Amino acid sequence: MATRQIQFQRTGAPEVLELAEVDLPAPGPGEVRIANKAIGLNFIDIYFRNGLYPIDLPSPLGTEGAGIVEAVGDGVTEFAEGDRVAYVLGAQGAYADATIQPATAVVALPDEIDFETAAAGLLKGLTVQYLLRQTYAVAEDDTILFHAAAGGVGTIACQWARALGAHVIGTVSSPEKADLAKNNGAWMAIDYTRESVVERVLELTDGAGVPVVYDSVGRDTWTDSLKCLKKRGLMVSFGNASGPVEGVALAELNRGGSLFVTRPGLAGYADTPERFEMMCADLFNVLISGDVKVHIGQRYALTEAGAAHQALADRRTVGSTILVP
Repeated sequence: MATRQIQFQRTGAPEVLELAEVDLPAPGPGEVRIANKAIGLNFIDIYFRNGLYPIDLPSPLGTEGAGIVEAVGDGVTEFAEGDRVAYVLGAQGAYADATIQPATAVVALPDEIDFETAAAGLLKGLTVQYLLRQTYAVAEDDTILFHAAAGGVGTIACQWARALGAHVIGTVSSPEKADLAKNNGAWMAIDYTRESVVERVLELTDGAGVPVVYDSVGRDTWTDSLKCLKKRGLMVSFGNASGPVEGVALAELNRGGSLFVTRPGLAGYADTPERFEMMCADLFNVLISGDVKVHIGQRYALTEAGAAHQALADRRTVGSTILVP
């Protein structure tokens, strides 16, 4: 069958993205063909497109979406034609009308969760799941620092942490984003364009600092993040929105008070079918209960993928962004 698909022949700026019509074969053994109803946009897509994360070229793009199963390959028994599903971190190719994914990357979608919510929130929600529930087990009355609190991951994290009884200090880049973060459960919001993050965090914690910092910004926030930690605190660096962290001096961790650092990723946590299903179940529970709502701030047509990338890179987005086939 023919399908429209976003591809790129070389790495670079959003302009390298091209719309092509390709022949999508029948799914092979262990695979599922899915007609997309909504497609998730994530910073990892930018990293593949600009070459930060190596990928064989030419290549399709996108690793998250939701839709309806059209066909299954040999050996697939857990899904059937007509099933509502979502998928994440399988094969590149989500930016398309239809895609073929390994069954191990696909999860059945509860009736209570619509396609747009799933596409906008699966990768980001599972990221928050491992960050708050596994990398550092956030507990009631913890005070934590979360950078980019008005973004797709940040708005989910603020809500989930609040449901766990924690107090989130979120960093943002404007008064409007500060309001968004607080409306989604942040205890306090720091506009880093107007005040010092380190000074404000120490003021809010009576000089003690926080036990954990969640940082997806990278290079621009690395040093300040370490300064916000209390002794033996944990620095969780899980993204590079401003560029990768380089030239790290391990002695800084000693000087900061025997600090810990980790660079986690979803693939390292959802590394077995059982763990993937457990994490999805945890996420779906907070979505169905209403403790967490996925805020979709932007919708772009599939043909506008380049513009969507530019807006995300320029930090002109709030909440999650989806592409609509």
